[in-house]
Amino acid sequence: MASVAAMEPMRLGVCYYPEHWPEALWAEDARRMVAAGLTRVRIGEFAWARIEPEPGRHDWDWLDRAIEVLHDAGLGIILGTPTATPPKWLVDQMPDMLAVDREGRTRGFGSRRHYCFSHPGYRAEAVRITAALAQRYGQHPGVVAWQTDNEYGCHDTVESYSPAARAGFQAWCAARYGDIAALNTAWGNVFWSMDYRSFAEIELPNLTVTEANPAHWLAFRRFSSDQVVAFNRAQVDVLRSLSPGRDITHNAMGFFTAYDHHALSADLDVLGWDSYPLGFLEMFPFSEDDKRRFAHQGHPDIAAFHHDLYRGCARGGRWGVLEQQPGPVNWARHNPAPLPGMVRLWTLEAFAHGAELVSYFRWRQFPQAQEQMHAGLLRPDSQPAPALAEVTQVAGELAALATDADTPKQAAIVFAYEADWMTDIQPHGPGASQRSALWAAFACYCALRRLGLNIDIVPPGADLASYALVVVPCLPIVPEALVAALTAFPGQIVIGPRTGSRTTDFAMPDNLAPGPLTSLLGLTVTLSESWPDRLTLQGDGWQAGGWFDHVEGPAAPELVANDGRVASWCHGRARYCAAWPHGSYIETILARAARDAGLPHAPLPYAVRQRQHGHLLFRFDHDLAEVNIMPAPR
Repeated sequence: MASVAAMEPMRLGVCYYPEHWPEALWAEDARRMVAAGLTRVRIGEFAWARIEPEPGRHDWDWLDRAIEVLHDAGLGIILGTPTATPPKWLVDQMPDMLAVDREGRTRGFGSRRHYCFSHPGYRAEAVRITAALAQRYGQHPGVVAWQTDNEYGCHDTVESYSPAARAGFQAWCAARYGDIAALNTAWGNVFWSMDYRSFAEIELPNLTVTEANPAHWLAFRRFSSDQVVAFNRAQVDVLRSLSPGRDITHNAMGFFTAYDHHALSADLDVLGWDSYPLGFLEMFPFSEDDKRRFAHQGHPDIAAFHHDLYRGCARGGRWGVLEQQPGPVNWARHNPAPLPGMVRLWTLEAFAHGAELVSYFRWRQFPQAQEQMHAGLLRPDSQPAPALAEVTQVAGELAALATDADTPKQAAIVFAYEADWMTDIQPHGPGASQRSALWAAFACYCALRRLGLNIDIVPPGADLASYALVVVPCLPIVPEALVAALTAFPGQIVIGPRTGSRTTDFAMPDNLAPGPLTSLLGLTVTLSESWPDRLTLQGDGWQAGGWFDHVEGPAAPELVANDGRVASWCHGRARYCAAWPHGSYIETILARAARDAGLPHAPLPYAVRQRQHGHLLFRFDHDLAEVNIMPAPR
């Protein structure tokens, strides 16, 4: 198999808020960070009101001193732009900068992320404060990287239904379609007499009597994503100009698809993400059995899935963890503590997947405000929290784990953010989270990882030639480049339902699904059903449900249910899933595909996963919170 070069040795860091603590603590905090093996510290992303307490008046003295203290201790500083928390005086100056939610309610001051990405005045202010920071600290030797804003889209803030968003969306539509007649035709607005006479007539797709046109929603989702990318790019351009030679990053989130991370990452040097395995297990649709078994560990595939997803998004494959859970969080429905050993396991797992950095959130638990129940490496009284000892231990272990070998490419999952928007817009039934493109990708990932395989998650335009197996779990719009890549691909291919089922503007293709993949798969989907949980297909060692496609064509049945219905089809080296990819059903299909691809594989115990990184094989036991590291098989 072809391979990719191993990453540079991974660093450890921590999120720190000097503005939260008496200045007399800073030097001792920095000393203790270094003693624990930390080399990076992330600061500043929520400090706008302390940096600029009044319009145009900057208070740099405290931040000057904080940066010097941290730099003098030997810590490299990742400095955040503070645009996720605009100060009250700015909101009062331009109250229309606030976002409006889907129900038409203004989202006000008093927490964070209280701005609309489409507001030109706020974007100008964000550029201004970014420039002020970069002018002051852009050449400081202690500032080694920048983080733009914080968690774009957190608290459901990508989409705004404000007057600024409406005006921006109208302009976006005009630029995309050029002519209003072209938009009407592309969207199918002849249906229900939805034609527009001009772009100025277009409203946002919320607050309609019943569901809005899915093509309208898709356009708005694309526009909203583009606004995030443009907002970020405006800051990146300033930082590149005033602080050249330093990496620029942003911290993405878990199971979050509201904007296109591939597009955002094109402007970044390193893509970060915030890893909270216990919180995600509690907040997302995992089984009650998994929530019980892994309450103190997180599902075995949560962190790894995002490691591989964001490595595939990142330009040049450079990624890291900017916030790693070290203890209970405050924002999930329930907030258990990690099992002893899990912070070490999560850190080594990130290394095994190629991270450049793991930064723990946070140094010291703050005893006030919204996140006072969110743990850190220190308790509020400055005594060590349980995770600090694990961090110190793993810092020493990492020093001996540098690898100069290459990591094999085995299986690729093709994922596009736009696909998840489309399955969200048109779920074709309740319980849509289980039938989304994101969760289809996650189910395929879990199945492949339980076979012990290395997995990459790649965009539709990625080079697939180095892999033995390619899986496309759910991709309604299949671009021409992917059709060509799959047609030329000599390995095994697995295609999931709804793939190739829509055109660029959310219409069914003339030749029906799978559209441009019809020849490759040897079938046409003639009818699609969405099923409730009580309807299933039962086969030999597998069960399928959630969705069922009726097909016709020369493809051969592969998995046939006890009642004679066909759950998967095979045509040459390609397989098609007629049911929703999930559980034992997709595990059976992918095991067969891995076998036919010639990939060495064997089912792992339910709580055990592994990852090869260079010449090392890491095996992670989530039941025991243990990591075994051994030479990789040759």
